[in-house]
Amino acid sequence: MLIRKLAIISLLSGCMVCSGVMAQGAAESVITVPSIPVGAAVSLGGTVVPYKDVTFSAQIPGRIESIAGEEGDHFKTGAEIIAINDDDLLAQRRSAWANLANAEAALRNAGVQYNREIISPYGGEANDSMGGMGSMMKSFTNPMQGMMGSGSTPALDRYAQRYQYGTQLEQARGQIVAARSAIEKIDTKIRDAKSVAPFDGVITKKLVEVGDPVQPGQPLLMYADVSKLQIKLEVPARLMPGVKKGMVFPARLDVGDVDIQAKVVQVFPIADPDRHTVTVKLDLPQGIPGGAGMYAEVMINDVNANVRELPVVPRAALVWRGSLPGVYVMNANNQRELRLVRTGDDVGADGVAILSGLRAGERVVVKGSSPVQPNSAWQ
Repeated sequence: MLIRKLAIISLLSGCMVCSGVMAQGAAESVITVPSIPVGAAVSLGGTVVPYKDVTFSAQIPGRIESIAGEEGDHFKTGAEIIAINDDDLLAQRRSAWANLANAEAALRNAGVQYNREIISPYGGEANDSMGGMGSMMKSFTNPMQGMMGSGSTPALDRYAQRYQYGTQLEQARGQIVAARSAIEKIDTKIRDAKSVAPFDGVITKKLVEVGDPVQPGQPLLMYADVSKLQIKLEVPARLMPGVKKGMVFPARLDVGDVDIQAKVVQVFPIADPDRHTVTVKLDLPQGIPGGAGMYAEVMINDVNANVRELPVVPRAALVWRGSLPGVYVMNANNQRELRLVRTGDDVGADGVAILSGLRAGERVVVKGSSPVQPNSAWQ
């Protein structure tokens, strides 16, 4: 942490109990100012962002058919958020199913032709199986044709015809696979026509309206889970040695100047080559005021800077003159004198570091709960 709070609380308590002396009854007390080691810190501005957010984009061309709600509307996981008209895809799907039916019919026909060629070749004459004249004539080879080089071999012809029918059978099977693939492709596009909520969240921004024509890749709307918030911070690379996952840093939100403790949950592995900064995300506690998009400041330790000793006083020791803080210091004559100081960070629940105007070891007056005496100069 920026300041070692536990050590300071103990130190302040010891000073008030052991070193303090009562002045003017119970109205005031005087304590000796302790000092604490403090490292330098840098205040960095960041932005509060949702824990998860997505931007829905068009996957197919068409017109917006429906949008489930407006900005701020909540949806559960799986709810349909936005839909693009898919009438053209449905027509293509019906055509693809017709092509599949044709391919299946072609497969059945090719199977019948192939089986006929195996069982009853040469057109299936009745006497082929009996070895009749038709079979004898188809098996007859003209010697003159052989001499002239124009003869044919019945066995080779039969093999070629059977191979042809087998090829047609395989082609019909391939057409069925192609038809089914076309249907699956169209079904995928039909699913892409509708965008569903990937997690519980709200619509943060609509980029289109019902009836708008869209093209693939065009953003449609933004959706986020705002139940958990984070601070997104760009940390200069020189400060990264002091930032580790799991560390807790003090932060202040722009809404009501709320002071909180933010825990580092993600450190990006690569620095931005142009700005030389590293993106860091810090978790915010539940129930904080405001929401995503607001400004936040985070105090980051600068481990490269020298550690210095700073005096710390209870907040009750501060005296305000307009917007200027001061403390009453006991001088060498044991008299109180007002001294203006410059305050730093809070220490513990009721302490504040003093950057200038006061030294450790000096004695300051801490205002009590009883009425102040007339010579006390508390105004």
